Amino acid sequence: MALHPTEIDLSLERIQRLLAKLGDPHKNLPPVIHVAGTNGKGSLIAYLRAIFEAADYKVHAYTSPHLVTFHERILVAGSMIEEEPLANILDEIEQVNDGEGITFFEATTVAAFLAFHRTAAEVVLLETGLGGRLDATNLIECPALTVLTPIDLDHQMFLGETIGEIAGEKAGIIKPGVPCVSAAQAHEATMVILEKVAELGASMSMENLDWRIMTTPEGFTFQTEGGTYSCPHPGLVGDHQYHNAGLAAACVDALNGVFEISDSAVESGIRDVEWPARLQQLAGGVFADMLPEKWELWLDGGHNPAAGAMLAHHCSRWRDKPLYLICGMLNTKDPVGFLKPLADHADFLYAVPVPGEGKSLTAEQTLKAARSAGLLAKEAKSVKAAIKTILEDDDTARILICGSLYLAGAVLAGAA
Repeated sequence: MALHPTEIDLSLERIQRLLAKLGDPHKNLPPVIHVAGTNGKGSLIAYLRAIFEAADYKVHAYTSPHLVTFHERILVAGSMIEEEPLANILDEIEQVNDGEGITFFEATTVAAFLAFHRTAAEVVLLETGLGGRLDATNLIECPALTVLTPIDLDHQMFLGETIGEIAGEKAGIIKPGVPCVSAAQAHEATMVILEKVAELGASMSMENLDWRIMTTPEGFTFQTEGGTYSCPHPGLVGDHQYHNAGLAAACVDALNGVFEISDSAVESGIRDVEWPARLQQLAGGVFADMLPEKWELWLDGGHNPAAGAMLAHHCSRWRDKPLYLICGMLNTKDPVGFLKPLADHADFLYAVPVPGEGKSLTAEQTLKAARSAGLLAKEAKSVKAAIKTILEDDDTARILICGSLYLAGAVLAGAA
């Protein structure tokens, strides 16, 4: 397939042309829940998927990036797309595209739309790839719901230098007359979002304005004008996951009348959700099996300053044993911004390259960033090499591998 010479080129003209040649499959899909934001998109979609499936709905989902296999990106009626239908769809796209330039993400999005159009399901969970306004997924003209997860600084070279500018791009998924649900946002982002909602005549349900959560010993409560509902502890680790789970509950509340979802389905989905590489404790596998008893190995794919702050908040509770970071990042990220919040909580950092990624920072570059952020640090050739060194340096410790979803994928595949 003739990929567009620029890997990321925010424009809708190429994908519109290709979809038109394929009969506009995106115009004939089940109700779509369209999600944009900086952090938490994947976790939110995982909660929503678990909730919908607990309510016996068949779910299509489109997320990115993948961790281990490309097929993770396209979930068709509850299962990862299989190799043969994926290959057939990609061949069809290549033939119809007829040598025109197309980006990798645009081709992938078209493949997802075709797969969803051709297989029966009752809801589509659709995650933007980058931004919102000019994202390839933003051709859904009338979704059932738009959702904004927390917005922060990331991808500034494409989306703008300020939170307000980035919020303007993310809020581009809001559609006339379509309800929008939003996580709590910084003041600057809130103003931009509310202005967009008013401009388009959409309805808004925003955390801390229209709904809120409060943690309890049993989990958390979800509070709206309509009442207060008790929810269990989220199945994903970290205080921020209470807000992600609350956002999922707010989505269900906004969709009342479109879907029939019981309180028990919401509770089950929040409790039983699964989503790898989000503060995931690894209990087995190549790297966990290297560690003696009482050691811990954790994995997180967060990669921007807000994600670093969330990780640091969780790490602040880990006082019982030394904390070592193994970090690899892409050169499109802000490594000092990500690592600075962690400097007060980690005893040492090993900087590694992200295997197989041309955009990886070198171990030396990550090392310099770590030291600039205030961390004691050394280079290591790989995650495996770093773990071996840590084992030589300490009797018992907790290890957190972090900095990139691509590094997380390599770890889960045992290839880091």
